[in-house]
Amino acid sequence: MKVVVTGGAGFIGSHLSRKLIHEGHEVVIIDELHPYYSINRKNRHLEFIKESGEFRFFQKSLIHNEKEVRDIFLSFQPEAVIHLAAIPGVPHSIEVPNEYVDYDIKATINALRFAGDSEAKQFIFASSSSVYGEQKNVPLEEEMATGRVVSPYAAAKFSAEAFCHAYASLFPYKVSILRFFTVYGPWGRPDMAITKFIKKLLAKEEITLFGKGTARDYTYIDDCVNGVLSAFNQKVRVGTYNIGSGKPIYLEELVDQLRMHFPELTVGQGAFRQGDVHSTWADIRKANEQLGYYPAVSFSEGLANTIEWAKKHETEIC
Repeated sequence: MKVVVTGGAGFIGSHLSRKLIHEGHEVVIIDELHPYYSINRKNRHLEFIKESGEFRFFQKSLIHNEKEVRDIFLSFQPEAVIHLAAIPGVPHSIEVPNEYVDYDIKATINALRFAGDSEAKQFIFASSSSVYGEQKNVPLEEEMATGRVVSPYAAAKFSAEAFCHAYASLFPYKVSILRFFTVYGPWGRPDMAITKFIKKLLAKEEITLFGKGTARDYTYIDDCVNGVLSAFNQKVRVGTYNIGSGKPIYLEELVDQLRMHFPELTVGQGAFRQGDVHSTWADIRKANEQLGYYPAVSFSEGLANTIEWAKKHETEIC
């Protein structure tokens, strides 16, 4: 299959692109290499992808290079478009909300348009568990997202989902909206809690916890990638699915698991951060039943894999 991956030089995109190439798909990656985090890190991601085989890469912006990107789509004629390109991060979205309108909404609109113009058969959109807002300690079903979000990042993702529905009515492609729940693993984003904690622990520094009693549905990167690929099985025209583990991990349990690997771990306490939610918990029954998605990596196994990788790549956790 011919597949375009936008944001393919990012954390999830690099792992996904490797898997697509390994399975024999023809892959085009379009990525601006936005400096939200280190461009050097993203170039290392591209080297990581090359280990799996050949692909084509275009350093282009979906919003600043519209004509060039549209021409790439029209020339390549992808059968599937997997749209991961976005600026992530809740705290950053509070500081510069208008950037999220550009990179998370406008960029999605252009990807949807170009996919339709090039007659793609399927459009897969990477959304987020943040669209559920604050709903404490309950399994979140897809219908429970109401737009009552608590950060500009979440508002941008929910808005982008609405444009996915709009363009599904304008073009004949299938649309899969995948809501990712706190993805972690090797090459994890440097702004994510697990990556930041491991970096500090390797340097024998104290880690800071923001709030108490919070929980996250941590999803190992391999499970996330398999969740994206499972969307190829979608039978309905438009579907929204949670991609998570279905097993929330409380912050205190995360600390206990980290202490098994770093017995000298010390903890500082910070205030609960504006824009965060207290808990996320994916109800994955719909993805189970309609896509055949089943997470396979336990949290303890995924965390051990991530720590093992980090010890070998300590200088690259930035």
